Amino acid sequence: MQSNTGLHLKNSADRHARKAADHPALTWAARIGFVVTGLLHIMIGWIALKVATGSGGGEASNSGAMAQIASTPGGQVLLWVMTVGLVGLGLWHLCGLFVSEETKDKAKNVILGIVYLSLSISTFKFASGGSSSDGQKATSVTAKVMQMPGGVILLTIAGLIIIGVGAYNVYAGVTKRFEEKLRAGSTGGKVGSAIILSGMAGYIARGLAFAVLGIMVIWAGFSTDPQKASGLDSALRTIGQQPFGAVLLIVVALGFVLYGVFSIARAKYTSEA
Repeated sequence: MQSNTGLHLKNSADRHARKAADHPALTWAARIGFVVTGLLHIMIGWIALKVATGSGGGEASNSGAMAQIASTPGGQVLLWVMTVGLVGLGLWHLCGLFVSEETKDKAKNVILGIVYLSLSISTFKFASGGSSSDGQKATSVTAKVMQMPGGVILLTIAGLIIIGVGAYNVYAGVTKRFEEKLRAGSTGGKVGSAIILSGMAGYIARGLAFAVLGIMVIWAGFSTDPQKASGLDSALRTIGQQPFGAVLLIVVALGFVLYGVFSIARAKYTSEA
């Protein structure tokens, strides 16, 4: 009896989650969220490009992009819209926990849901007139972990996970793993080749940046210097400091811009989590 009741509750939760994921309001909020992430990537790529060419800069991170948006006319209003979109995208992914069939897809949706909801909090702070720095937050968290028993081991594990995320992004870009999701939401299963190429370049660029960030987190642990793990901006600047780094950073920056274009185009194909 208890088993049947539990199964009934699970089936009921799945049905409600599917309805929520397919609800026009949540779908449109998720589409706005994809556009928002696209805009942030384009901004990060633009900042990184300026750093690579020595024509200015800023913090090449989500918070750096938000700061620049906040400083423009109408920026505060846009940040409120961005907050709503990111909350919608986060909830849309969490609904995917009940919609997805495979365990890996469920886990991916949970992680992405948490990531976008966390990002919406940062956007909310900027929209409310506040500010934050991804680099400072990363340094602070790293310093706290270092003070814990086994802190170096924890940072090494975290670094390896980030490297793994980077490797998966490169793999997804090279093998076009994202294409199936796009075709599922397209009319007639057709997706433009320009969108596919943008996605490939974008995923590979993101993967490289994450891999460098993961290495820096591990390096920070062994060198007991939390400044070495100061976020995406630090990872991109580290790429720029290598031999031929300026050229490589320009390529990565353009990859981020292309990922932004891909993410904006991805909004068109949003139909299911």
